[in-house]
Amino acid sequence: MQFDMRELPMATRYKIVNSTVTPRPIAWVTSQSAAGVRNAAPYSFFNAVGIEPPLIVLGLLKNPATRGIKDTGTNIIETGEFVVNLVCEGDAEKMNQCSVDAPFDVDEIAYAGLETLPSELVAPPRIATAPVSFECRKIAALDVGTLQTVVIAEILMAHIRDEFITDPKRLYLDTPAMKLIGRTHGSGWYARTSDQFQMERPVFDPGRLTTND
Repeated sequence: MQFDMRELPMATRYKIVNSTVTPRPIAWVTSQSAAGVRNAAPYSFFNAVGIEPPLIVLGLLKNPATRGIKDTGTNIIETGEFVVNLVCEGDAEKMNQCSVDAPFDVDEIAYAGLETLPSELVAPPRIATAPVSFECRKIAALDVGTLQTVVIAEILMAHIRDEFITDPKRLYLDTPAMKLIGRTHGSGWYARTSDQFQMERPVFDPGRLTTND
């Protein structure tokens, strides 16, 4: 089957994208309002998109009923600062608690019982148990369509827990030991990263051009 994405309702487009672009890393975003109210929320429309400078992108869906920006988007646009915390298996339940639709004045960090550490360059704290945390500053926030805001941000400071750095001089990281999780196809579905395989990048072979003719 083929689907003309231009003609489909939003819920159907979401189902197609959500069920096929997978697994997706999870950005467990900590942010803070201009008044100092802290927020924590997970987002799976997230990835790294550059290294010079180091960039990440977040897709923040708006409230479909009010078409208003949710807490995380409001805080990022107001202050320009946030922290992306990556999610390990041990934090899965607390991360899930942060996905509730809490009132704006509720501190989700306290609600989920999260331990935090101060950031170095931005006001929002980072989650202490996260294997990796990125302190970020907004470069651009684009309203594309009526129900989403796309945020592009620069990573200013990266925090990686010491136990995952096997060689500090060469910066060898034990990524499998982080036990990161990702979002998959449907509501409530997640993936572990423990089942992996490796393929070396091949060298160009001109002989394949004649062999495959």
